[in-house]
Amino acid sequence: MNDLDEAQILGGAGSSTVRLHTLIILRWLAIVGQSITVIVAAFVFDLQISLGLCGLAIGVSVISNLVASIVYPQSTRLPERDIIWALLFDLLQLAFLLYLTGGLNNPFSLLMLAPVTVSAMTLRPGATLLLCGLAVVLVSILAFFYVPLRTGAGEFMRMPQLFIYGFWIALMIGIGFLAMYAGRVTRETRSMSQALLATQMALAREQKLTDLGGVVAAAAHELGTPLATIKLTSAELMDELRDKPELLEDAELIRTQADRCRDILRSMGRAGKEDLHLRTAPLEAVVQDAADPHLDRGKHVQFGFKPYENGLDQMPNVLRKPEILHGLRNLIQNAVDFADTNVWIDARWDDDKILVRVVDDGPGYPIDLLGRIGDPFLRRRREPHKRKRAGYEGMGLGLFIAKTLLERSGAEMSFANGSGQTPSADTPVQRRGAIAEVIWPASRIIAPATGQSTALGENKPIEI
Repeated sequence: MNDLDEAQILGGAGSSTVRLHTLIILRWLAIVGQSITVIVAAFVFDLQISLGLCGLAIGVSVISNLVASIVYPQSTRLPERDIIWALLFDLLQLAFLLYLTGGLNNPFSLLMLAPVTVSAMTLRPGATLLLCGLAVVLVSILAFFYVPLRTGAGEFMRMPQLFIYGFWIALMIGIGFLAMYAGRVTRETRSMSQALLATQMALAREQKLTDLGGVVAAAAHELGTPLATIKLTSAELMDELRDKPELLEDAELIRTQADRCRDILRSMGRAGKEDLHLRTAPLEAVVQDAADPHLDRGKHVQFGFKPYENGLDQMPNVLRKPEILHGLRNLIQNAVDFADTNVWIDARWDDDKILVRVVDDGPGYPIDLLGRIGDPFLRRRREPHKRKRAGYEGMGLGLFIAKTLLERSGAEMSFANGSGQTPSADTPVQRRGAIAEVIWPASRIIAPATGQSTALGENKPIEI
C-alpha cells in the first residue's frame, strides 16, 4: 500500500472499547425487565418466588449502575478488562435469578445468550471464549440445580426432562453459534470501516499532493518571467563589468542564484506534474506517472500502448484524477513487490472503453483467495519464498484501496493469475504471475473535447 502503514490503520483494533454509558443503559433495561417479570410472576400468576432474594439480585445491579453513573462521566470508555468484568457480573446475576426461578424451566433462561453476544461484538476472541465457557458451565448447572417454580396451590411447574435436555442442547448450540456469527460479522464490519478510512486517507493525501503540485506549478509560472528578467539583466551586467572584477563577481552570483531558483521550482514541480494546469493528459503519460515511483526498485517494468483493432490510432487524452493515479500506483506497487524480475503494464483503447492491465512474473495470487482479492485485510502471501520485500505481510489493504478508488472513477476491476503463455519474440518471458485488469467506459475517463484550445486565464491568489 503506497506509503500507508497498515499497522497504523489497524492501530488498536484489538483493544475494543465500549462507552460505559451504553452498558449502563443496557443494564437499566435488564433491571426494568427483571423487575416487571418477577412482579408479574408473583402477583399476577401467583407463583411462589423468593421475592427477597430476587430483590437482592436486582438490587445489586441497581447499586452497581448507580455507582457507575455517579463516579464516572458518561463519555468514559471502558478498556477490555473492565468490559469483561461487567459482562461476567451480568452473566452471574442473571444465572442467580434463573436459579431462584426454575432454572431451565424458566423460558427467560434464553437471555443467557445476551452477554455472550455482546462479548463477541466488543471483545477479542480469547475474552469471548472465556465468557462462553462460563455461560456453558452456568447453563449446565441450571439444568440440574435450581429452586423449582410452584403455583399458589403448591404444585410444581416442571417441563419433561427430555425437554430440559433439548433446551440445554439448544442453548449450547446458541452460545457457540451466536459467538462465532456475531464475532465474525463485527470483525468484518470493523475491517471494512478501517479499510474505508485508509482509502479516504490515501485519497486525501493524493489530493494534497495534487494541490501542492498545482501551487508549485502556479509559483513556477508566476516567477518564470521575473527570474528570466533577472537572468537577462545579470548577463548584460556581466558583459559591462568585465573590467571591474569585484562587481563582476556579484553579477555572476545574481545569475547563479536565479538559475538555482529555477532548478528548485522545477524539481518541486515534478511530483505534482502541474495538476491544476494540466487536468488531462495522454493515457501513456498518466500510466507512466503512476508507475514512476516504482521504476527504480530493481524490477524491469515494461510498457505497452496500442489501440484495439477497431480503435483509433491516436492515443486518447484522459482525466488525471487523484483516485486514478493512486489506484494504478497501488496496483503497480503490488506487482513490483511480488514480481521475480519483470512487470508488464499494458494499455489498450477504442471508442467504447480503455483498458489498463498490470502483470508480473511472480507467484501470483493464492488460489484459495483469488475470489476475495480486493477485500481488506487478507492475511496471505506470508510464505518466506513468496515474500518479496523484507518485513512485508500482505493483508489486501493496498489492493482494496486501489479497487475502491478505481471503481469510484467508474472502472471495473478483475484479478486473475497468468496461464504461463509460451514465450515469443514479443514476450520472451512468461507472464505467469498475478494479473490486475482495469476497464473504464470511455465516457468516464476520456477528457471531453472542447473543439479549440482556450486560455487558462489569470492565476488567482490562493486564500489561506
